[in-house]
Amino acid sequence: MSKSLLSLAITAAVLSGCSLIPDYQQPQAPVAAQYPQGPAYSPAEAANQAAAEQGWRQFFHDPALQQLIQTALVNNRDLRVAALNIDAYAAQYQIQRADLFPAISANGSGSRQRTPARMSQTGEAAISSQYSATLGVSAYELDLFGRVRSLSEQALQTYFSSEEARRSTQISLVASVANAYLTWQADKELLKLTQDTLAAYEESYRLTSRSNEVGVASALDLSQARTSVENARVQLARYTRQVAQDENSLTLLLGTSIPANLPSPQPLSADLLSELPAGLPSELLQRRPDILAAEHNLKAANASIGAARAAFFPSISLTANAGTLSPDMGGLFKGGSGTWSFAPQINIPIFNAGSLRASLDYSKIQKDINVAQYEKSIQTAFQEVSDGLAARQTYNQQLQAQRDFVNANQDYYRLAERRYRIGVDSNLTFLDAQRSLFSAQQALITDRLAQLTSEVNLYKALGGGWNEQGSQKAEVSKEAPPLKLF
Repeated sequence: MSKSLLSLAITAAVLSGCSLIPDYQQPQAPVAAQYPQGPAYSPAEAANQAAAEQGWRQFFHDPALQQLIQTALVNNRDLRVAALNIDAYAAQYQIQRADLFPAISANGSGSRQRTPARMSQTGEAAISSQYSATLGVSAYELDLFGRVRSLSEQALQTYFSSEEARRSTQISLVASVANAYLTWQADKELLKLTQDTLAAYEESYRLTSRSNEVGVASALDLSQARTSVENARVQLARYTRQVAQDENSLTLLLGTSIPANLPSPQPLSADLLSELPAGLPSELLQRRPDILAAEHNLKAANASIGAARAAFFPSISLTANAGTLSPDMGGLFKGGSGTWSFAPQINIPIFNAGSLRASLDYSKIQKDINVAQYEKSIQTAFQEVSDGLAARQTYNQQLQAQRDFVNANQDYYRLAERRYRIGVDSNLTFLDAQRSLFSAQQALITDRLAQLTSEVNLYKALGGGWNEQGSQKAEVSKEAPPLKLF
């Protein structure tokens, strides 16, 4: 018996090298080899350091924003769920991989039974006892055609995908906190601008009212001055509300209240962000976690085809145990009490109404779906980076033009006010200059916010935000979680 078991084990070991998983071929990237060129784009620059390797502390210069990002990385619930999902998929991989090994269990049992006299062959009441101690293997499948290993590989690739999903969640969180913070600061600057403008409008209205009382200004001039005041009050209420809502949004992202010891924020006009070279589109395939996650999902679907193919072939499972059996406890481990059982089972699929073929077709379709999703993730990344590069060049031009426009409106306002005060021009010209200056200053803050958020989104699109310091490598472990035997 021992020789047959040994030969069976050797045969299983030889056949266990068989795998029906198709050879994996990475799909071609369905995008151009270069980012778009044209008037909206700046000339391409060589990337000395990829965005994914540039730590967020390097990219964001504002100490207040750095503290908020650090707080969010510790307390944000979405990031916490993503980290727990990694542990969950690691446990599922552990469960699936355990099927590659036999499950060995020990069992001890004892029983005593009284048989009444009328049921006994001897005509007398009898008491029988039985004690046993066994060590056995239950329904262990010999993985001759790689079905179990295919399922294990599928679980492993799903685990790797969850790691990339966690990385993607962190990158999105860093960008979301940065954008929420910048929006908060922009709305506070707009609120301060509105407060100052309202004070100027009220002073102008007071002077116009006094002029009206002495007959210099008309009732129409007074009414027009009042409309400016009321409009500024509307804007004041709106920005007051937006600042409060910005704080609430930021608190949700942080997962806790905004720290009371937050450093003084830098103005939007300061140098808040580092410059980012884009590099080449091919680098996105190694840097973007959503692309890497989609590729791991594709590999998982590829492995499931191997499991579906293996289901067409016979499967062999073994159940065996060995131990001792005795009618009394004292003789349980004496010589001659040994017992064993060996029950191999083979299952050969003969007729299943096309179920196995449909399962294989389904696995192939799922792979095709994952190929399309992988290609779509590449196209999305290419589009996001291209949009960011277009925004960079055009926002620089737009901001410079808007600054010049603000300066022109300031000159217009000063001249209109002087001419109105000395009686050369009407109040209508002065009010128009006030409104134009207020509108231009609002637009400048809004454009600066749009420029900053586009740079943050470009940093995210290039895979940045995973590291804290640039000296660290933006790598995710591609090793299987350790197998726990007990």
